[in-house]
Amino acid sequence: MHKKNKHVEDYNFDLLAEAYPNLEPFIFTNANNKKTIDFANPKAVKALNAALLKLHYDINFWEFPDHFLCPPIPGRVDYIHHISDLLQRSKLTEDITVLDVGTGANCIYPLLGSAAYDWNFIGVDSNDDALEIAQNIVDQNNLQDKIKLIKQSDATHVLTDVLKDTDKVTVTMCNPPFFKNEADAHQATQRKLKGLGQPTDEMVRNFAGQAHELWYKGGEKAFLHTYLYESSLLKTQSFWYTSLVSNKDNIKTINQSLRKLGATAVLTIGMDIGNKKSRIVAWTFLTEQQKQDWNNN
Repeated sequence: MHKKNKHVEDYNFDLLAEAYPNLEPFIFTNANNKKTIDFANPKAVKALNAALLKLHYDINFWEFPDHFLCPPIPGRVDYIHHISDLLQRSKLTEDITVLDVGTGANCIYPLLGSAAYDWNFIGVDSNDDALEIAQNIVDQNNLQDKIKLIKQSDATHVLTDVLKDTDKVTVTMCNPPFFKNEADAHQATQRKLKGLGQPTDEMVRNFAGQAHELWYKGGEKAFLHTYLYESSLLKTQSFWYTSLVSNKDNIKTINQSLRKLGATAVLTIGMDIGNKKSRIVAWTFLTEQQKQDWNNN
C-alpha cells in the first residue's frame, strides 16, 4: 500500500465499532484469537467500510441499497494517494478539481479525495438511480460545495458530452468496469466465493454491483480504448488523464494507442493492495509550454 494509506495495519475493530456501532454484530473472535468479520458476508463488508469512512475520514453518512457496488476503502484511497503524488510532481497543489468517471451510488472517490486532500470533484455517472443516491450522500455530509454530480447521457461514451471544450479539470480518474458481460461477472464471482471457502452456488457478491458498474461491452480493454480516444479529443481540458487498469495485458496496447493519439507522456504506476496487484495509467497531451502556462494560470 501507499505509505500514506491509513489502512496498512490490521483493522482495530474495537475503535471501528465504537465509531460505527452497526459493525458490532458482525465482529467475532477467530481461531487465532483475533477479532474479525466474515469477509464473504456483503452486509459485514459494507458495515466495515462505513466504519472506516466514519472513523478515518469523518464521513458520517454512507447509505445506499445493497445491490449497488460496495468498494473496499483501502484500495480506493490508495488510488487517491497516488494521484496526489502525481499532482505534486507536476507542481499542481492548489485549486485541484478532479473528474471522477463512473462515480457510482457510493460516491467513494469524491468522498475520500475531498476528505484526504480537500479536492473539488465532478462525479459522472450514466445511471439516474446511482446519481440520486450519491447526491443524497453528498447532501447528508454537507459536501455540496466540494462535490458536483452530472449525468453521462450515453453510457457508451466516457468523456464525450461530459467534458466540454471550455472546461478545465486538473485530473480525471476512473475505475473501469472490467467484465465483458453478466456471464463473465458470474464466473468471476464463483472464483471469488471458492477462494473465500464459500459454496459457489450462493451467488452473492461480497462487493455487490450493478450492470453499469461491473461490465461494459468488450470489457475493460474496450472501455479503456474509448476513454483514450475521447481524451485525445480533449487534449487541453485536463492536465492528466488517469485510470486503474486491472488486466496488466492491456498496458501494452494502451501505450501503443496513446503514442498514436499524440500523448506527450504516459506513466504506469504500480499498486499492491494485499495480494491484489493493479496499476494506474496516467497520460497527458500537454506540451511543456502548455504545462508551464497551466501552472502559471
